[in-house]
Amino acid sequence: MGRFIYDTNANSVDIDDRTLAHLRIVMMNKLRRSEPFMFDVEIGDGSGRRSFWIHPSVPIQFHFFGSRQPRINRRWVEELMLAASGPSGLTILPEPSEEDESSQPEPA
Repeated sequence: MGRFIYDTNANSVDIDDRTLAHLRIVMMNKLRRSEPFMFDVEIGDGSGRRSFWIHPSVPIQFHFFGSRQPRINRRWVEELMLAASGPSGLTILPEPSEEDESSQPEPA
């Protein structure tokens, strides 16, 4: 279990390391393009949701508790990027299966 920290520890949410690795890629790419966005996440203890306005001027930390880098599912990153660019912002979507990724034709 990892932790997403937005500005301070008071603004942190625990997120599975694998999911957090994918969110990190999406957030890096959005902020690299100077595209702020909303990130909406359910709190793990069932106490509700938190919404973060992700902006380059606010420090972000991704704290991974596992020692191994998870393998990245490109299709999941693409789906998360689409969500982050949409009107509702980024939410944690279910990971598509690896078979779905391999059945897609490669671009020409």
